[in-house]
Amino acid sequence: MKTFVKNYIGKGKQVAGLSIAKVTCKLEDLQKFAYFFDGIEYVTFEVAKMKQADSFGRDYTVYVSQAEEEKTEKPAKSPAVKAPRKQKEILEPVTGDDLPF
Repeated sequence: MKTFVKNYIGKGKQVAGLSIAKVTCKLEDLQKFAYFFDGIEYVTFEVAKMKQADSFGRDYTVYVSQAEEEKTEKPAKSPAVKAPRKQKEILEPVTGDDLPF
């Protein structure tokens, strides 16, 4: 099964008074995730608003999502084996002759 891993590459702030987020990324980080399509090099990343701003006032984060195969394998199901039932203990009838009085 595929899972998506987020590789964080930068952060940013909203531009005052506008619906624009200004983000900063290291070029070195961007080059790690660059790919070629029709002979042109691209980087695809996602910008998301954070729930809470960090200590520098940055309220946007930038990341690259990559699909990875899940490494944990589920064990094969074995046929269900039922535990043996407990047998009821059969009590023998008590005769009245054993009483001490």
